[in-house]
Amino acid sequence: MIIGSLVPLFYLAKFVMNNGPDIELLIQQLFVNDISTFFGLDVIISALVTIVFILFESKRLNMKSGIYSLFGMLIGVSFCLPLFLYLREVHRSKKL
Repeated sequence: MIIGSLVPLFYLAKFVMNNGPDIELLIQQLFVNDISTFFGLDVIISALVTIVFILFESKRLNMKSGIYSLFGMLIGVSFCLPLFLYLREVHRSKKL
């Protein structure tokens, strides 16, 4: 989880330090060519699928703490998903 948060945030911080919090520029650069569009859309779709998975799995397991992991999406999928999977295992081990 630590690497999953530090690596993406490093590059976001670098972008913000160089350009300020310019969302329009961020989106322009994200979709500047076919390869960056591929990666951008892959992450966006992965984020949406992760959100749906967390919502359904949290409800299925009656797991209230799972919803909190959605706040991890503010950092990114590479932080949010491992956090949720960890919280899910903690929840499941308490049920045994």
